[in-house]
Amino acid sequence: MASPAAGGVVIVGSGLIGRSWAMLFASGGFKVKLYDIEQQQITNALENIRKEMKLLGQSGSLKGSLSVEQQLSLISGCGNLAEAVEGAMHIQECVPEDLELKKKIFAQLDRIVDDRVVLSSSSSCLLPSKLFTGLAHVKQCVVAHPVNPPYYVPLVELVPHPETAPATMDRTYALMRRIGQSPVRLLKEIDGFVLNRLQYAIISEAWRLVEEGIVSPNDLDLVMSDGLGMRYAFIGPLETMHLNAEGMVSYCGRYSDGMKRVLKTFGPVPEFSGATVEKVNQDMCMKVPDDPEHLAARRQWRDDCLMKLAKLKHQVQPQ
Repeated sequence: MASPAAGGVVIVGSGLIGRSWAMLFASGGFKVKLYDIEQQQITNALENIRKEMKLLGQSGSLKGSLSVEQQLSLISGCGNLAEAVEGAMHIQECVPEDLELKKKIFAQLDRIVDDRVVLSSSSSCLLPSKLFTGLAHVKQCVVAHPVNPPYYVPLVELVPHPETAPATMDRTYALMRRIGQSPVRLLKEIDGFVLNRLQYAIISEAWRLVEEGIVSPNDLDLVMSDGLGMRYAFIGPLETMHLNAEGMVSYCGRYSDGMKRVLKTFGPVPEFSGATVEKVNQDMCMKVPDDPEHLAARRQWRDDCLMKLAKLKHQVQPQ
């Protein structure tokens, strides 16, 4: 058996993202303390983690080299924040996406942590300058934004506060790599970070194409799932450009005029309201009715697909 990694990790908040982080850190051999304000939430989270990890073990999808029981033995609950963070080397905040709530948590942590621990937020959209400014330990703070569901989608965006120490970024990057995630460094903060800016650009043009009667909602999704998405599951848009000609310089020389011409035809930011919402919703509900049962089943199917894709990517990645 591999010995547990030195230094513990604390997860603040036991919802879906917090539970996923706990499982990821345990897969890397780290002792994990799961903190929440109510004991019942902690109990429920630990039970949920146990069930999920057993299913992962049965399906051969468990991450890391330790067994299910070995990983589960590394995760414990704690209802006292000061007790939880004692001796921790990394704290991952996972409370709901509410700026005031997150600021309150980080102010609490700021008062009780030492100068060595990394304070990390899972925020998907709140800027580090809004979250961490004024904290005594601001140099130790970073946003580490995972992608839902984090256990199957490895990307983590690391976003620094203007005062974040380079060593904090380096340590967090190394830690994410150690637990099998794919960290990317933002060199400075920007609204929406990188993933959501790219996602919103796609959503925006997708919406306009449907709104203008160019394509149906279902066919629009097919363009991504059976077209661009297949390619982008393995290489990004910049490498795609590089490979689709004799290198990047060749691609830009050949296609830049056409790209600029098309880009100038893009319309304003959509309102995402009115008749188009009704139309898109109707098509989506024909595929996946929007009651909790159907949505949950489709999410499970999506996660199973992502699990299989992750396995395939691991097998085919060039060394």
